[in-house]
Amino acid sequence: MKHFILASTSTLYGENYLAYLQPAMTTLYQGVTEVIFVPFARPGGISHDDYTARAAAAFAAIGINVRGLHTFADPVAAIQAAQGFFTGGGNTFLLVKQLHEQGLMSVLKAAVESGKPYMGCSAGSNIGGISMQTTNDMPIVYPPSFDTMGLVPFNLNPHYLDPIPGVQHMGETRETRIGEFHTQHSTPVVGLREGSWIYAKGDTLTLAGTLSARIFEAGKIPYELEAGSSLATLR
Repeated sequence: MKHFILASTSTLYGENYLAYLQPAMTTLYQGVTEVIFVPFARPGGISHDDYTARAAAAFAAIGINVRGLHTFADPVAAIQAAQGFFTGGGNTFLLVKQLHEQGLMSVLKAAVESGKPYMGCSAGSNIGGISMQTTNDMPIVYPPSFDTMGLVPFNLNPHYLDPIPGVQHMGETRETRIGEFHTQHSTPVVGLREGSWIYAKGDTLTLAGTLSARIFEAGKIPYELEAGSSLATLR
């Protein structure tokens, strides 16, 4: 039975790392004593060790140990033996490149689909979708494939921002960018606002948090989905 969280962000403004997600994490990782952390996205260029230490401090608050995937001599075996997983945010291109080049994307997908709990934030949520092609990140590296785990039958746009009236920024909005994506692809996209996450358990797929999400489907006008709604029919 699949059990995972795909969150827009790891940190709400003015809060500690993962603080707002701790109640959901306690439910997700019930009975788990150790998770493997995937540090490959490296936000701001942080080292794998320092990033793992940040995650370990947050998980210690709920009594769970953390080990970085980069520390294992055989990462495939480590994933297969793990109790659960957390993938942090950062640069999705870098994360996806590392997972594909090390042959880990399909291994992680299989582990999560077997029922091992998974949580992703930002880039770690992007890899839960069909592809990473609706990320906001700069293409600082070239991954072998844009395909990701496909835990959900759509793509995500974490950190989704609405246009702000009166702001003189002349660049494209997130909605514009996703519209560009839909000229080439039919995959639905969920715009996840800060503090929102997708919670999956078995066949249920729910928008959690307090904010609505912006839903984009090719050939349709974008619309709002209220918190607490099911996403199971979005395909």
